[in-house]
Amino acid sequence: MATFASRSAFLVLLLFLSFDLSNCESYIGVNYGELADNLPPPSATAKLLQSSSIEKVRLYGTDPALIKALANTGIGIVIGTANGDIPSLASDPSFAKNWIDSNVIPFYPASKIILITVGNEVLTFGDQNLISQLLPAMQNLQNALNSASLGGKIKVSTVHAMAVLGQSEPPSSGSFQAGLTNVLKGLLEFNDANASPFAINPYPYFAYATDPRPDTLAFCLFQPNSGRLDSNTKIKYTNMFDAQVDAVRSALNSLGFKNVEIVVAETGWPYKGDPNEPGPSLDNAKAYNGNLIAHLRSMSGTPLMPGKPVDTYLFALYDEDLKPGTASERSFGLFKPDLTMTYDIGLSNKAANLNQKTKSPVAATPTASPTAAPSAKKGGEWCVPKAGLTDAELQANLNYACGHGIDCGPIQPGGACYEPNTLEAHAAYAMNLYYQTAGQDPKNCDFSQTATLSSNIPNTKPMNNTSSKPLNNTSSKPVNNTHISMSGVGPTRDLIDTCKWLFCIALLYL
Repeated sequence: MATFASRSAFLVLLLFLSFDLSNCESYIGVNYGELADNLPPPSATAKLLQSSSIEKVRLYGTDPALIKALANTGIGIVIGTANGDIPSLASDPSFAKNWIDSNVIPFYPASKIILITVGNEVLTFGDQNLISQLLPAMQNLQNALNSASLGGKIKVSTVHAMAVLGQSEPPSSGSFQAGLTNVLKGLLEFNDANASPFAINPYPYFAYATDPRPDTLAFCLFQPNSGRLDSNTKIKYTNMFDAQVDAVRSALNSLGFKNVEIVVAETGWPYKGDPNEPGPSLDNAKAYNGNLIAHLRSMSGTPLMPGKPVDTYLFALYDEDLKPGTASERSFGLFKPDLTMTYDIGLSNKAANLNQKTKSPVAATPTASPTAAPSAKKGGEWCVPKAGLTDAELQANLNYACGHGIDCGPIQPGGACYEPNTLEAHAAYAMNLYYQTAGQDPKNCDFSQTATLSSNIPNTKPMNNTSSKPLNNTSSKPVNNTHISMSGVGPTRDLIDTCKWLFCIALLYL
């Protein structure tokens, strides 16, 4: 019989494999702007990035000192051409070759350049000459890469503002501006042919700025809210980020480009602004960026792209004190010039990732974290949904838990705990795992007073509601009305054996 020590060592190993994602968070990147006169030396920035869980950095230009400083770090680098370079890149293939020879060849592969963005938000810049030359510029750069035998290693794309969409609500009706459709078709054909991403800049912050109501703020900050129903798909969205990204997904699909992947090239929230700007605050910035990272780490994806996080570049690494405009434009930095954090969202070091997963969701003013339930004794407790919950309440709890740092992969299609494929089963799994991984703190088993702590192992009978809908109501598989529990009790012994270790891992937080 195995000893307690050996069993504990095995569980610790499983815990490491399941929850420490610091070495595979290639989906978290950051933007590095240079409109500042107080930036740290490139070598210091490289060390900062290496000490964090940030795996990619996007430059708006081709700063050779920083690119060189990032050599042999393994950090992916996105470099960019200026909008003003587009005419020359489009009209002169030799200019494109020289650009690659100067900005890529001297550094690659020691510096891990992964993507070249041609211009920034060109289609909404208003210059028809640039718009017409954007695709030829991208093609010439691609040809130059191909000639250097780098075509399959470094991608070429461009970055778009959300304003390229003509419609974004509901997300399933997302479509591009009619006047940009022909141009976008050419660009998307290029993306599709070269397996390069469609890069977009979604900012829930700007959505809130145009609709500054408390419920909009909660929706934008990944805080508990009533959600917004897509009447076409019957999917209830609980955060603006997913809604914006899925609107882009729908727009791409409507033009026939279902295989073109989306990259979020910029998103962020300012931590201060002018007195007349709604939204900027330290609390809100910490809530948005912290909860976004937790959402990405949950691997839940978006409702239209489940089970996989979208590659996302946070804006920005540092403030840019020379930027014109409102105070908020100069207040997006995650780190200060002295390399200290503006606020902590769990990026500062590899060890912080595990801590981030076990903390309560980041609270924001005026929306708070789930209210505390009555204190309860630790040990042998399960967080379970209360009887009689509606589908909307179950779905909101499921989305909230999966969006705040737990691994919901096992209840995605093909996952070990996907069956029984019912909304109540998946919600129970997520709610309890969220409670267990948060240190069994009773306040994390409240879910707006829709959950309760139980010292009894949850049974396999359906709860007293009528829900038998699958996760996100997207599956066409027959549903099984048998309730799953995190204790491992389920409809079959195979399911028990497969899922039981997840519950054992949770008990390590006692």
